[in-house]
Amino acid sequence: MSQSAFFLMHNPLQHYDWGSHDAMTRLFGLPNPDAQPQAELWMGAHPNGCSRLETPQGAIRLDDWIAAAPEQALGHTTAARFGRLPFLFKVLAAEKALSIQVHPSKQQAEAGFARENAAGVALNAAHRNYRDDNHKPELVFALTPYQAMNGFRPISEIQALFARVAIPALTPLIDALAAQPDEAGLAAFFRALLTLGGDTKIQALQELLSAAQRWRDEETFAVILSLAEQYPGDVGLFAPLLLHVLTLQPGEAMYLDACTPHAYIRGTGLEIMANSDNVLRAGLTPKHIDVDELLHCTQCRGRDAATLKLVAQREEEILHYPVPVPDFTFSVYPAGSRTLTPCSAEILFAIDAPLTLSSTDGQQLTLQPGQSAFVPASTPRYQTTTAGRFARAGNQS
Repeated sequence: MSQSAFFLMHNPLQHYDWGSHDAMTRLFGLPNPDAQPQAELWMGAHPNGCSRLETPQGAIRLDDWIAAAPEQALGHTTAARFGRLPFLFKVLAAEKALSIQVHPSKQQAEAGFARENAAGVALNAAHRNYRDDNHKPELVFALTPYQAMNGFRPISEIQALFARVAIPALTPLIDALAAQPDEAGLAAFFRALLTLGGDTKIQALQELLSAAQRWRDEETFAVILSLAEQYPGDVGLFAPLLLHVLTLQPGEAMYLDACTPHAYIRGTGLEIMANSDNVLRAGLTPKHIDVDELLHCTQCRGRDAATLKLVAQREEEILHYPVPVPDFTFSVYPAGSRTLTPCSAEILFAIDAPLTLSSTDGQQLTLQPGQSAFVPASTPRYQTTTAGRFARAGNQS
């Protein structure tokens, strides 16, 4: 084990087809000679994309480095509780919309994973719902204007929007929701939309797009039209009438909780999440949709729009973003020099200026914008110096 206070990370890129072709080049100078979509830069020890640490002995996978001395890497509490780095830190750059998703709670994930294992469903099966036994809460911090959907609108607002578009094919569903305007009624309405088929679905979507053309200057309807170009004929086109549509401005953040439908539409941001691949889809995708399991893991209750954006806890000019899970912490630091002490393993990411790390024994590492460093939990206090901002990711210990 190297006793370095911090390590330069070499991070894998994920080339999903919804990724931006130029965002990471514009923001961080990341080359893209083959003009591929650069969707996500992963910083962490995820098995599907593990960072490598630059050490005096050569590059080593982060998961191997942690496994060699977990308490040194993670700290005693995190090593005992999680047994691995419990979070994955990303740069996410979306040029097209991602699927509408719901992530199960920790309890639901454990039960679902065990159930599918007992049933002999292969881990890589296309119809498998649970890839692991963990939850997947997420936080996103906008680097550019970042458009998304997050959480159900209040039921009265959903009713008003569907009344406004006035789709005759959906009249029985809307009447049923009016007769039962509660969580159970919304769940039944959501199920009915997800399972529309045949001529009814075709007609309803045609009428939706016709209405959206009339109000295309409004964000909700502009989103519907944009999504229709990307996912023609997809039942997820109704989602902007059901879910809050919002655009985070650079420097704003939001939290995406378990059991809450959401989708990223367009923009570049920093995302941190618990280490999991559990995704239940609800539209805007050609992939498997299990409506029954999706609804089992979805809380069909309206949310106030004012609660969507996270309010940072300020420590002078430092922004700490509170989350209700122990798997990760996330803070953004402004320009200046500071002395930090790790409470867990940390990943530091230089956002918009070089960031220099200096240890008490004279070690030094300078990150360029778009680069990251891994700081073991065993590192004593260290100093950071930058003319810009940097993000600091860790976990509660």
